[in-house]
Amino acid sequence: MAGMHAESPPESVHALDLSSLRRPEITFLTAWRRGGNGNGDDSQDQLLACGAIKELTPSTPTQGGHGEIKSMRTAARHLRQGAAQAVLTELLAIARQRGYARVSLETGTTPGFEAAVAMYRKFGFVDCGPFADYREDPFSRFMTKAPDGL
Repeated sequence: MAGMHAESPPESVHALDLSSLRRPEITFLTAWRRGGNGNGDDSQDQLLACGAIKELTPSTPTQGGHGEIKSMRTAARHLRQGAAQAVLTELLAIARQRGYARVSLETGTTPGFEAAVAMYRKFGFVDCGPFADYREDPFSRFMTKAPDGL
C-alpha cells in the first residue's frame, strides 16, 4: 500500500487492503521462491509477487462474466524476473475456467506504473474507459482484455 500511496493521491489508490482480499469474490495468489536447508526449514522462502482476481459479474450459461485484476505487486528485489507474469498467467487461467468474457484492470498513470502497463499490453490488454464503480481520474488507466484473448 505504501508504494501505491507514493505514486498516487489517496483518493486515486484502489488497491485492496488485507480485509478486502479476504472477501469471497476475491481470489488471491502469491508466487514464492522456496528456500530453506532441505530439512523442513522454510525460513529462506521469499515472496516474489502477488495478485488477485475479483469477480465483478458471474458467468451464466448464456453470458460470460467480468473479472478484474487487482493488487498486482512484485517485491522490489524481484522486479523484472517474471514473477508478476507468472501470477498474471494464473489469474487469466482462473478467468478462463470461470467463463469470463472480459477481464479488466485499473492501474496508475505515473512513471512508476510504466513497467506494469507494458506487461499488461504484452498480455493483450488494451486501454478502455472506466468500468464497475470507477470514474475518470488522471491518475487511473483502465485496461481490458478482449474475450478471444483470454
